[in-house]
Amino acid sequence: MHIHFLTTGGTIDKLYFDAKSEYQIGSPQVMSLLQELELAFQYTIEPMMAKDSLDLTDDDRALIRERVMAAPADHVIITHGTDTMVETARLLSGIPGKTIVLTGAMQPARFHRSDAVFNVGTSVGAVSCLPPGVYICMNGKIFDPRKVRKNRDLGRFEEINDTTT
Repeated sequence: MHIHFLTTGGTIDKLYFDAKSEYQIGSPQVMSLLQELELAFQYTIEPMMAKDSLDLTDDDRALIRERVMAAPADHVIITHGTDTMVETARLLSGIPGKTIVLTGAMQPARFHRSDAVFNVGTSVGAVSCLPPGVYICMNGKIFDPRKVRKNRDLGRFEEINDTTT
């Protein structure tokens, strides 16, 4: 199996210098996470952008869709900021023949207590087992993008019944 990773920035790639500093988006952390492991699959990593997801535009999302469609593999994982991950996932629906999983982190990957490694690992398992479609993989669960939201107060994603949001 070959997995193509697209990186867009977000908290998973953020760097903080001190409590009073602005953050910066650093290099894609999925590169260092994967290089440290003995993996039983092949992968490529395509850095696309380094943006907070709140700064993503409709043009950025259209470019993400374009790059997913052109990806050299049928299995795609997108590292993405959590604030607008759902919007991007919904835009990716309907791409035929691809299993697409979006993931990210609530804490930067460089932090000791980050959920990044867990979320990326869970995403690898998900993308290798799920049928073609679009999924969000956060907090140890796989979500349908039409039935999920980020709960900022609790710091996690949760299922919703109302599919109009």
